[in-house]
Amino acid sequence: MLLFRLLVLGNSVSAYGSYLNLVAVNVFVYRTTGSSLAVGAFMALRLAATVVSGFISGELVSRHDRRKIMVAADLLQAAALVGALLTSREARLVALYAFALVTGACATASQTALRSAVPEMVGAAERVGANGLVATGRSIAMVAGFSSAGVLTAAYGYSAALAVDAGTFLVSAAVLSLLPLRTRADGALPGAEGEAGEAGGEETRRTGPGALVLLRAFPVVAVLIAVRGVDGLGSSSHNVALPVYSAIRDAAHPAAFISWFWATWAVGNVVAQQLCRRLALRRGRPPGERAFALGACVMSAAFIAVFSTPPTGPAMGLALLAGMADGFTETVYVSRLQETPDHWRGRVFGLSAVAENTGFGLGMLLSAALLERSSPFAVVGAFHGLAIALCLLLLAWLQRRRRRGGGPVGTGARASYSGRTVRPVLTEGTDA
Repeated sequence: MLLFRLLVLGNSVSAYGSYLNLVAVNVFVYRTTGSSLAVGAFMALRLAATVVSGFISGELVSRHDRRKIMVAADLLQAAALVGALLTSREARLVALYAFALVTGACATASQTALRSAVPEMVGAAERVGANGLVATGRSIAMVAGFSSAGVLTAAYGYSAALAVDAGTFLVSAAVLSLLPLRTRADGALPGAEGEAGEAGGEETRRTGPGALVLLRAFPVVAVLIAVRGVDGLGSSSHNVALPVYSAIRDAAHPAAFISWFWATWAVGNVVAQQLCRRLALRRGRPPGERAFALGACVMSAAFIAVFSTPPTGPAMGLALLAGMADGFTETVYVSRLQETPDHWRGRVFGLSAVAENTGFGLGMLLSAALLERSSPFAVVGAFHGLAIALCLLLLAWLQRRRRRGGGPVGTGARASYSGRTVRPVLTEGTDA
């Protein structure tokens, strides 16, 4: 795990750069153009690129070297950012829009490749702990990136902040290039004539497009991805509503509550990763689909309660609970999807990226529009309430499927091979 911890460190540095540019680049676009419409177009382009890239990334990750994909993604983002800084003022807006497309597409490709490769890097038994390390690193990077963006730009200017951002991608690329970690199962290397690799491709051609293949082969995984997409609606609602809610709580210092909220959330997130890892080690297997649904219900309920205007102390306690539930569900979800066979895993995580980014993007648009007419509590309650309702339906469906013998508890998704064609056996577990 030592080599993987070094990879997590590099990935966290890259994630720090990503969260830094979410703040710094958006403000840089506004200062360059003086137009809020230009900022909106920049954000829309980046979001669209993340969604479209999900469809393409799954196929790329399934067919090509995952390490090279992650390295290329970091290098392209660094190059696009440097290009935007070096272009003339007249051409800078076009360069920034190009950067929006590049960073959106590359972020999705890199995440899909990393999530797909984790079981091969550390082994299936260690994947829960590994996923927890990745999520912990990204949580810390998010808080650090958001909190330092204003300090860096105020002290050294936007060019310096964006140069630091580009440097983080180069650090990540260097770490990935140097670490001798395997990213693909034996016999499933790109271009190899292994039975597993050919079987996956033949099955995909035989049964149809990715989403239909997934639904037929792994129905529980397909449902989890759909639930995760709706969960993205809830996540976007509290992200959009938080600045408005903070201003309502303390008009003189609205940033204070936001800072405390995200810092407390991050602490809960990190704690949950460790608890999830210990739970998996004690039980000999990771929590399953029912645990994911229950955790998502707790997370959404905690976010709704935060926006019900409790005193600051209880609000931070709820933020801690939301962070813990968020970290738990993230680890359980990713670990569950990683149970799919290696040659399917890239497409699974590609479709997951499409669902998550589409839900989050659509939620941002709808939340922003609804906040013009409704309170933050009403908007967050509606979106997270929808997520809770869907999770309760998921629990009912899993229970019904279990009673009908939909699969032995805790078995996960297995595949039996016959000749040169893979035929997944529908034995997905419903263990909590």
